[in-house]
Amino acid sequence: MMKKCAIIGAGITGLSAAYYLGQESPDFEIDIIEASDVPGGKIKTYRKDGYTIELGPESYLGRKKIMTELAADVGMKDDLVVNNTGQSYIYAKNKLHPIPGGAILGIPTELRPFITTRLISPIGKVRAGMDYIIKPKPMNPDVSVGAFFRRRLGNETLENLIEPLMSGIYGADIDKLSLKSTFPDFKKTEERHGSLIKGMRRNRRETKSAPKQGQFRQFKNGLQSFIERLAEVLVDKGVTIKYNHKVEAINKTSQGYEITMNGETHFYDSVIVTVPHTVFKDWFKDGPLDYFQTMKTTSVATVVMAFDESQVNNKENGTGFVIARNSDTVITACTWTDKKWSHAAPKGKTLLRAYVGRPGDTVVQDHDDAAIVKLARQDLDKMMEITGEPEFSIVTRLYNSMPQYEVGHIDKIHAIQHYVSTHYPDLVITGASFEAVGLPDCISQAQKAALKIAHR
Repeated sequence: MMKKCAIIGAGITGLSAAYYLGQESPDFEIDIIEASDVPGGKIKTYRKDGYTIELGPESYLGRKKIMTELAADVGMKDDLVVNNTGQSYIYAKNKLHPIPGGAILGIPTELRPFITTRLISPIGKVRAGMDYIIKPKPMNPDVSVGAFFRRRLGNETLENLIEPLMSGIYGADIDKLSLKSTFPDFKKTEERHGSLIKGMRRNRRETKSAPKQGQFRQFKNGLQSFIERLAEVLVDKGVTIKYNHKVEAINKTSQGYEITMNGETHFYDSVIVTVPHTVFKDWFKDGPLDYFQTMKTTSVATVVMAFDESQVNNKENGTGFVIARNSDTVITACTWTDKKWSHAAPKGKTLLRAYVGRPGDTVVQDHDDAAIVKLARQDLDKMMEITGEPEFSIVTRLYNSMPQYEVGHIDKIHAIQHYVSTHYPDLVITGASFEAVGLPDCISQAQKAALKIAHR
């Protein structure tokens, strides 16, 4: 007799979970339950008049190969494209500065580029050099990213070099962001080598032989094309995707789970929950799961502006810049998208993608689209020479889209996972609210969830 599994959410985690469960255990009848009318979650691609513009996540890290492998599995290996490389910049002290050569997430590994950069004062450079003599310190049992790097390299290197690069990944306040949940390898490097710089230099030498190419991967018709293909493959394999079905409750029974959706109750033997905690927190409030009642999020927005290339004087050989938080700007970063991705814009067009939204601010919630475009343009005018109005602009708001992994997060997650495995057999909760927000990380978590259900 076929067992029934419900997967809540048709984002990349939910679709991937369905794929891996079907591969591992074909005797499951799988329903994906999605509140909206399309798959993909945050992934959305604007495709028109020669433009291919990501309105949500932009790409994924190529070294995290599980997404590339899944793309190959569904017949999209030949659709993958690699980003163009070039200098990246940090906007600080009212100026764009090249990121020093050899810096890994802001951590210096080459002496000359760090000594000559104007991002850091002479005193700040001396303070960073003290990393060689400062002894490692226990994490007790966790520490913020800000506290760790401030102790090792000093406040100036942290604020002007490390923070702009790291905080953008998680949309977080690095003085609250958990090191153990986000960058635990830096702590291991410090403990192994006694110095962060020394350890990173050694690690870099060991991997330097690899040819330089773009770190990121995309699809020539956008990330949404991958989602569409994955959903198509699943339907062909017999998976049912129930669009416009809102889950209202999940109740455990002696035999499995009753899921109430759109006012009707359906029975399933097992359940994989992949939606954000802002959605599932109302379904599970017992034991350590109450953590999700107060877990914070950040709302962000992307602002895409398209210009004729004659309107933008940008001779920099680069792909964009991030912004130090001590700068007086609304935007937090900007990608020169047409330079980074050859397929993103027609020839002769310049495409800029600015990011808005910091922890604690309410810019995304308080302003309409026109006001956000105006604020972003005012900031860009400080950094680049742009004339005239854009041919078009698109504002995409991602409310509560960035879960905040504050100090102690991963230990709470481990306690939750243990609790769920003992109190909710044949149910797994996973996704970006748990561990890592990148697309391949979501796929990896989906695979683990599917294997758990398949081998119960």
